[in-house]
Amino acid sequence: MSLRADYLKYTLHFRFEAGTSRGTLTQKDSYIIRIANDDDMSVAGYGECGPLKGLSLDDRPDFEEQLGQICQYFNKLDLQLFPFNVPIILNQLISQQFPSILFGFETAMLDYLSGGHRIIYSNEFARGQRTIPINGLIWMGNREFMRRQIEEKLAEGYTTLKLKIGAIDFEQECELLAYIRSRFSPEQITLRVDANGAFSPDEVMPKLERLANFQLHAIEQPIRANQPDILAELCRHTPVPIALDEELIGHMEYVDKFRLLKKIQPQYIVLKPTLLGGLRHCDEWIELAGRLNIGWWITSALESSIGLNAIAQYTAQLRNTLPQGLGTGQLYHNNFESPLRIEHGQLCYDLAHPWNLSLLQEEGLFRG
Repeated sequence: MSLRADYLKYTLHFRFEAGTSRGTLTQKDSYIIRIANDDDMSVAGYGECGPLKGLSLDDRPDFEEQLGQICQYFNKLDLQLFPFNVPIILNQLISQQFPSILFGFETAMLDYLSGGHRIIYSNEFARGQRTIPINGLIWMGNREFMRRQIEEKLAEGYTTLKLKIGAIDFEQECELLAYIRSRFSPEQITLRVDANGAFSPDEVMPKLERLANFQLHAIEQPIRANQPDILAELCRHTPVPIALDEELIGHMEYVDKFRLLKKIQPQYIVLKPTLLGGLRHCDEWIELAGRLNIGWWITSALESSIGLNAIAQYTAQLRNTLPQGLGTGQLYHNNFESPLRIEHGQLCYDLAHPWNLSLLQEEGLFRG
């Protein structure tokens, strides 16, 4: 008896056209990893590999082929049923050029070790005893679409809003921020914006100065990634705290991470486990951020309930008091049913709503 890994490609469909500065999204492909005893598939651990097009390090044409080969390598390891060392197996099995596969395998293994109950970390959140504050995400679109989202999030009880900016006219985006500030002070509503690298180096400082009028908590990735000298200068003089996001992608070695943060000295970093190589790599970013007095929060990256669940339980383990970016599970009309719920701007784990992964348990769907 030994363990085997296989995978299922699953396409998630958005409830609406989700606008970003990199284009409009209507669907997203994820790959669900399953790890189980080859003699008894009733106990299985699930993880999610969800590379983002045009952004992930492992967004490449041969992704599925590489994933299949990794599953085959895993199956040749002849792992027995006693607990195994997850970091050692990951290092042996998966190149750091595949961060989303690292995340998927890591969380599937942790799920299997917990008995296959989707309990990655047995903490107060997973027991339904504690909630996680999250920001309400406002997607890009025309002014009326964004304004309608703002009203909905405020009515739902969010006290932190994050607006995607950089796709419509900047003046209209400022009008939306002014509209919120005319109704709510910074003590009542915290505002974040995410430019996804939309501003050019020539225009970024004047735009930051305009945005400072709205007393923002932070702006994520104001200019495109891989311009560390410009970003370092911005972070020294910015009137709005800057959070690195896309800038972190591809920095997989500990020393490389340290050099990047030491050089740029951002006010915050935003950690997306799918894009950064999983929970172990996020641990390294958090440890380095603490050494350099840099704040941080964790954000999901359009995962299904399977990936979001793992990220949420990991986040709860860390007890960061800042609102996190963990609300994207509501985006899809064909997401997996789970205990994850959002109530009054808090992510909670409602044990009255069990997991339903019946589709994933059908025979013949998985490959590997």
